[in-house]
Amino acid sequence: CLEAGGRVIGIIPQKLMDKEVGHKSLTEMHVVADMHTRKAKMVELSDGFIAMPGAYGTLDEVFEALTWAQLGYHRSPVALLNVAGFYDGLLQFLDKATADKFLRPMHREMLLVDIEIAPLLDRMRAHEPINADKWLEQVASAHAKSLI
Repeated sequence: CLEAGGRVIGIIPQKLMDKEVGHKSLTEMHVVADMHTRKAKMVELSDGFIAMPGAYGTLDEVFEALTWAQLGYHRSPVALLNVAGFYDGLLQFLDKATADKFLRPMHREMLLVDIEIAPLLDRMRAHEPINADKWLEQVASAHAKSLI
């Protein structure tokens, strides 16, 4: 992105910056107290989220962004760039969680996935966020009925 003249904003916890892990040539760098603050700042500054292949930290950030969208804390699209089928196993797990009714289909569909960046960006631009308030009202209503 930088080589193409793009703007890159970094957000890094102080602990990682102290270990000199931070990129030195970004357009803008935010050094924050911890990972939770990092994720909150990412939501604040982002129009959307794309995860490329990664491990624990990447999955943590993807699922937190999805959870926050599910609860209505943000309305931005969340996506996976599924390079060389890297996320195929994870997608199978999410499909099973949906089939087993641990995940609602509307929430499964929140995660946008593609193997190429251009169509993924197009889908992100066309993204329609779920109505979190409506879903939360349904959950609260069902919960109240179960208490009666």
